[in-house]
Amino acid sequence: MQQQQPQQQSLPPSSNPFKRPLRFLLITIFCSLSYMLGSYSNTSNFSLPQQENHNSPHCLQLNFTTHNDFSPHLNFEPLHKLPLPQEPIKKLSFCTANFTNYLPCHDPHRERRFSVQRFSHRERHCPESDEKVRCLIPRPKGYKRPVPWPKSRDFVWFKNVPFKGLAQYKKSQNWVRLEGDKLVFPGGGTSFPKGVKGYIEEIKKVLPLKSGKIRTALDIGCGVASFGAFLLDYNILTLSLAPRDIHEAQVQFALERGIPAMLGVLSTYRLPFPSRSFDMAHCSRCLVPWTEYGGLYLLEIDRVLRPGGYWVLSGPPIYWRFNYKGWQREPKDLENEQMRLEDLARRLCWKKIAERGPIAVWQKPTNHLHCTQKSKTWKSPKFCTMPDPDAGWYVTMDSCITPLPNVNNIHEISGGGLDNWPKRLNAGTPRVKSGTIEGITINSFNEDNQLWRKRVSYYGVILKSLSDGKYRNIMDMNAGLGGFATAMDKYPVWVMNVVPSDAKMNTLGIVYERGLIGTYMNWCEAFSTYPRTYDLVHAYGVFSMYMDKCDFIDILLEIYRILRPQGTVIIRDHVDVVMKLKDITDQMKWNGQVLHTENGPFHAEKILLVDNSED
Repeated sequence: MQQQQPQQQSLPPSSNPFKRPLRFLLITIFCSLSYMLGSYSNTSNFSLPQQENHNSPHCLQLNFTTHNDFSPHLNFEPLHKLPLPQEPIKKLSFCTANFTNYLPCHDPHRERRFSVQRFSHRERHCPESDEKVRCLIPRPKGYKRPVPWPKSRDFVWFKNVPFKGLAQYKKSQNWVRLEGDKLVFPGGGTSFPKGVKGYIEEIKKVLPLKSGKIRTALDIGCGVASFGAFLLDYNILTLSLAPRDIHEAQVQFALERGIPAMLGVLSTYRLPFPSRSFDMAHCSRCLVPWTEYGGLYLLEIDRVLRPGGYWVLSGPPIYWRFNYKGWQREPKDLENEQMRLEDLARRLCWKKIAERGPIAVWQKPTNHLHCTQKSKTWKSPKFCTMPDPDAGWYVTMDSCITPLPNVNNIHEISGGGLDNWPKRLNAGTPRVKSGTIEGITINSFNEDNQLWRKRVSYYGVILKSLSDGKYRNIMDMNAGLGGFATAMDKYPVWVMNVVPSDAKMNTLGIVYERGLIGTYMNWCEAFSTYPRTYDLVHAYGVFSMYMDKCDFIDILLEIYRILRPQGTVIIRDHVDVVMKLKDITDQMKWNGQVLHTENGPFHAEKILLVDNSED
């Protein structure tokens, strides 16, 4: 909607011919000084949209173009300065070839320092500040632009992920095959003798995959993520999770295919997600000791499952009567293991709704009224007393049941029910409606949606390749309410919505209630992914947030590590921050361009655009 210009008021005739020009000049000087001396406050961790007054009768009305045809001599140097770090910027060079697949927080050499008990060595162990690598991660020889989606679901270029081990080790199970210069993914798996399509068909006989009720899924021990790849046919968005292990870069295979995935393991810390995140959790022979350590790992699945959510399990001990020989296990041991599993699920108040061949399915209760009454009789694990069930960043697991929000009757859904997909994407979520997070209301939620639709529309103007299908894997480093990802829904992409652990408001639960996926993260550390796994990285207010916490160079180097070589970076921040970042990106051999936002040249927020999509 175009804004109406304020009506011109007729002025009385003046005997002084210089009076009106002088008045005009004074107003111009006053408006300019107001801008230059004004403090810019939009550098918080997550800011709700602010009303911008373009119709003030006291300042000149100017029309601004919203594209990037700017003069190369346009001066963006700020006239007011933030106290930015003043370390001299050193020229950044490429790391040696052995860093091509470097995983800072999952480094196999660093893992040796930590205990193998409960797989704690496979958790995040990040380098200290003086151990950080400050060089540009090189691409492998022969790397070329990734296969575009949806073709990438079926094959990728071998030289982009040059690992043969998995194709050889799992040859008989058809996980992946090496065919010439391609890695082909036929949809096989350890528990998929009929292929992943046949496996999902069996699940579909039990669960309402097509209804929109199931939208977010978690796949533990994901392999090459074929399960998540084919659930996309049902508009189910699966976050595939696996540790760095002997099978060589399974998560990297998944991301190269364009499927959401990240490194992670059930060990000592909670998974980096809020409570009540996923409609479904899945494990296909992931070999997790579900009943050990007081049922700790199944209790963690219970925490992240939504009320009424489903747990799907295949592999040991399910279907043990027919598979014990192939598993090289004793029947009695497997029978006892299943009995312990069934008993633990019952004490969690889960209901077993089906066991069809190799697949068993349980459902979490929609509330804990009945469970609370029966917990003593069933000798259930105690209910957790920790005040924040959504905490998920370096929080130690506890062998207790995460309590669901209180309800008034047995038929009520704890925390509130969700709309089916896709309606839930734009509907006000239960956490928003209930006012769980102070300052987040239905009005501010809707305003945030409108704001991000406006911003993403502008991104489409300054970034022509956005609509060309060149992007698939997107990272939003400071997701807020998920407005950016929601506005990106019109493109064939998926977004990893990151809510920094430093953010003043923990909004990741809202992101998941919208049917989106994401994780907690501290951007002073490295992300749990392989190099070259994201096509576009979006950073709104991230550098202002971390200004006094860690060095800008380290954050930019991490972006460089995870970005695909032909990828794009959109950094949106205060002009002072953006100009500092531009100096660093120049040393990184990035062709960055500083642009106005959609708000025009008189707004202190600017965009640093690094677009390598045409390279």
